[in-house]
Amino acid sequence: MIGRLLDRSIVFSFDRTGFRRHRARFDPTDLEVDLAGRVCLVTGANAGLGRVVACELARRGGEVWLLVRNRTRGEEAAELIRRETGTRALHVATVDVSSLASVRAFVEAFPRGRVDVLVNNAGVLPSAYGQTQDGLELTLATNLVGPFLLTTLLVPKLARSDDARVVTVSSGGMYTQKLVVSDLASDPGAAFDGTVAYARTKRAQVVLTELWAERYRGEPITWSSMHPGWADTPGVRTSLPRFWSLTRCILRTPEEGADTVVWLAACRRLKGESGRFWFDREAVRTHLMASTVEDPGERAALWRSLHEWAGLRRP
Repeated sequence: MIGRLLDRSIVFSFDRTGFRRHRARFDPTDLEVDLAGRVCLVTGANAGLGRVVACELARRGGEVWLLVRNRTRGEEAAELIRRETGTRALHVATVDVSSLASVRAFVEAFPRGRVDVLVNNAGVLPSAYGQTQDGLELTLATNLVGPFLLTTLLVPKLARSDDARVVTVSSGGMYTQKLVVSDLASDPGAAFDGTVAYARTKRAQVVLTELWAERYRGEPITWSSMHPGWADTPGVRTSLPRFWSLTRCILRTPEEGADTVVWLAACRRLKGESGRFWFDREAVRTHLMASTVEDPGERAALWRSLHEWAGLRRP
């Protein structure tokens, strides 16, 4: 009863005390796995949650590819992971997920014929409006369109695995937003609120995971989205400095925030648990308020718009 009340408070659920309380129900054997031979891709892997996820997958024997925008920082992260895990099966690839051309170039050159794990972790929360070379607002391009294109192009390789996992890192901020597809593409002439734009893309990520699970039913791919709670990462410090200064004493460690990502990517018994939204290794509801439930037609509109924004043939 006390635990339920604390979870409803949000603060004492998303913070470090929430993780440590929830951890009491974790099965420690879930991550006693050998990932040798499994090809794992992690976007935004040079720092924060992404680096932790890459490290934990490598620690369990996976062949891990760090997909990063900055090659130098990626190599520095890779060296730290090598020192910590002793792995040699670690690679760095330069991919800017906000660029459609960069995503396509990576997939075309990727030398492996199969992908077993794809973690869509890279994300941005800009304070001002920015536009990519593809004419997309930066938050939309980085958090949603780029990952959509990357995942779609990798589906044939994911389908060659006997147990592929696609994990998308969303945010608890998505609970504040309703999916309205026309709001995702911010008008450059309108007032821009980076926090709202970010939360809207995070809501769309959760819906997209459900759509992927529906459309690729029958393929050996488990589609999951999750939110890490409030974790102390470089992204939070730089993008939300006021929030960080007020909450830094209660923020989760990057390892605590990344735990569910690793679990979704590696735990064998989760095979087939597709289209669900997870928090601290538990499937949770995607709406806390009835007002955030999307109107009929928005889900189909999201699917169509993503194909258009990504330059793919319409479904």
